Amino acid sequence: MPHEYRTKRRIEFSDTDMAGIVHFARFFVFMESAEHEFLRSLGTSVDTEWDGNKIGWPRLSASCEYLKPVKFEDELEIRLTIARKGTKSLTYQFIFTKDDVEIAHGQLTAACCICNPGEKLSAIPIPDFIADQIEAANCET
Repeated sequence: MPHEYRTKRRIEFSDTDMAGIVHFARFFVFMESAEHEFLRSLGTSVDTEWDGNKIGWPRLSASCEYLKPVKFEDELEIRLTIARKGTKSLTYQFIFTKDDVEIAHGQLTAACCICNPGEKLSAIPIPDFIADQIEAANCET
């Protein structure tokens, strides 16, 4: 079973829409925040230096399906798993729960790229120092 990274998020007033529920677009922010926390837990980042280059993770795709509404001050648990580790990309799956009830799930795919200022983005194989950490995380029980 793949390793799950878990984090929590308290819904802020600014996360809500005129109906008083979390605005759909905020779930993409929550996914990105969980991704950043996960990568930091591995000792890396979405913005890191490697071999004299700036490495980043531009998005290839993102989706989210909403099952139940959540409101201001609700606390969500966000579970992140790696659905696919390609040579140059990662696909994350996210499950959002409130009180152990699934309220949404989503997916995010990002490509590993050299993102040097003034240069064209260039997809590269995920560097070993990142790939090895992801493999180790997925093997933990």
